[in-house]
Amino acid sequence: MAGSNDKSRKAYNKKADHYDSTFDGNITRKFKDLLTSVIELPDNANVLDVACGNGALLSALNKRKPINGFGVDVADRMVQNAASANPGMEFKVAGCEEIPFQDNIMDIITVSAAYHHFPDVTAFAREAKRLLKRNGTVYIADVYLPSVLRLICNPFLPLSRAGDVKFYSPKEIVDNFICAGFIEKGIKISGHIQVVSMTKS
Repeated sequence: MAGSNDKSRKAYNKKADHYDSTFDGNITRKFKDLLTSVIELPDNANVLDVACGNGALLSALNKRKPINGFGVDVADRMVQNAASANPGMEFKVAGCEEIPFQDNIMDIITVSAAYHHFPDVTAFAREAKRLLKRNGTVYIADVYLPSVLRLICNPFLPLSRAGDVKFYSPKEIVDNFICAGFIEKGIKISGHIQVVSMTKS
């Protein structure tokens, strides 16, 4: 949806310097914790976090096992803070539709509590396929709502000032990536959080 990246950029630049203490920061920490527990990390993995925020997820994964970390976010202040907090990792300002890294270099791509902000999830699935090595995996942790609540919330979601676009069911996420040439790896639902993992075939 046109304008969602601009809304997200403005909203998250304002929160960037104190993000961890904001309401959003406290909520999304649960997404990162669940995602960290689910991800299978190969040795010396190249890990790209899309909508990386202040780099907290990459930092947590690196503590679990050393990784080569990469991140992109539409909010330039978030990117600056992520780079400061994670020396040695590479961060760039970019949206999900065009990600400025080379083809076939990533082992893992992550998205934490941001998929519902993406203006074009089809373009993102294509980018994920381009960026991942063969058998690489994309992990998406996002809001999980029963179908009735999605039907109620989704018409109003684009009115958000934070650039929200749409809440997706696990099946919608899986089907989008299958169309791009992925195979379903797994779905984990914990309360209001879903983690969908897809492997590049």
